[in-house]
Amino acid sequence: MILIIDYGMGNLGSVQNMLRHLGAASKISSDLQEIDQAHKILLPGVGAFDEAVKQIDQRNLRSVLIKKARVDKIPFLGICLGMQLLTRGSEEGNLPGLDLIPGRTVKFSFPGNSDLKIPHMGWNYVKKQRESKLTQGFKDDFRFYFVHSYKVVCDSDENSILKTNYGFDFDSGIQSGNVYGAQFHPEKSHKFGMQLLTNFVNL
Repeated sequence: MILIIDYGMGNLGSVQNMLRHLGAASKISSDLQEIDQAHKILLPGVGAFDEAVKQIDQRNLRSVLIKKARVDKIPFLGICLGMQLLTRGSEEGNLPGLDLIPGRTVKFSFPGNSDLKIPHMGWNYVKKQRESKLTQGFKDDFRFYFVHSYKVVCDSDENSILKTNYGFDFDSGIQSGNVYGAQFHPEKSHKFGMQLLTNFVNL
């Protein structure tokens, strides 16, 4: 059973619909006991970093999420804002993230004469940096759907499994052991998203 974390921010229904399409059992919940019994955790998210942290802490979710990731070591996937929450913090706010993958979330910044817009929105190609069970089966040309104004910068390239170019290369897929992050939206990315979520289901 995949437990989709409900902390009041995120397109939970879209994620669950994709998992249902793949034949994977899932449940949306913020119940601490159900989370503690989960075999896999999916942390989606859309919105502002600090507000997400507030919602997580108000629901007393922080300690159980960290326990599942670090102690129980179950497969744990953060999507979009959910990936950013895996870092220790964000330039978007002042509150601490879950600090499950060494890195920080920073705002996109381009020269004044750049024609690149913020947010980074739409389809973009993704490149493998190293092998990971999350990206098993992907070849050279694959792409995902993005919507974000902030990006994750890993402390070490060892934690970067995917990069995407938007003016420069940034970490679009990250991993530390059993904890994974995807900056893009696999639930909106058709066959490539289905493949990635299938890999997560099969972990």
